[in-house]
Amino acid sequence: MNPENVGIINSNCIKYKEGYKYQLEDNIYFWTNIRVKEKVSTDFIILDTDGLLTILKWYAWDGASGPTIDTPSTMMGSCVHDALYQLMRMGLILQTYRSLADIYLYILIKRDGMGKFRAYWWHREVKKWAARAASPKNRRKVITAP
Repeated sequence: MNPENVGIINSNCIKYKEGYKYQLEDNIYFWTNIRVKEKVSTDFIILDTDGLLTILKWYAWDGASGPTIDTPSTMMGSCVHDALYQLMRMGLILQTYRSLADIYLYILIKRDGMGKFRAYWWHREVKKWAARAASPKNRRKVITAP
C-alpha cells in the first residue's frame, strides 16, 4: 500500500476521554433490584426493565479509586459499580440508586475474596466520598486533538 494513500476518512481529529485502565473482553450480566420504566441503553451498558444489567465487551473503566490498589477481588465490583455510577452521571437512572450500587460493590468484592476488614473500609469510604462520582456534573470531558 502506498503511504500517500493512507488516511482517516471521517475526521481530521481524534476525540477521546481520559482516565480508563481496564477494558472488558466479555460481556458481564448482573441482576439488580433497579427497576426502570423503559430499557436504558448506552454504547456499552444496558439495564433492562426487569433489573438485568449487561455490561458489554470493550466497556472501559478505571478500577479502584482513591488511596487503594486494584486486585483480582476488586475487578468485578469496580466494573459493575462504575457502570451504575456512569448511568447516574448520564441521568439515565436516579441518584437514589447510589446506595444500592455501593452495596453491590461490597457484595461483589466480598464474593471475589476480599477480606472482611478491607471490604468494610472500601464500602465505608465509597459511601462517604463517592457521591460526586455519580453526579452529572462530573461527566468525563471529551478531548479533541488535531
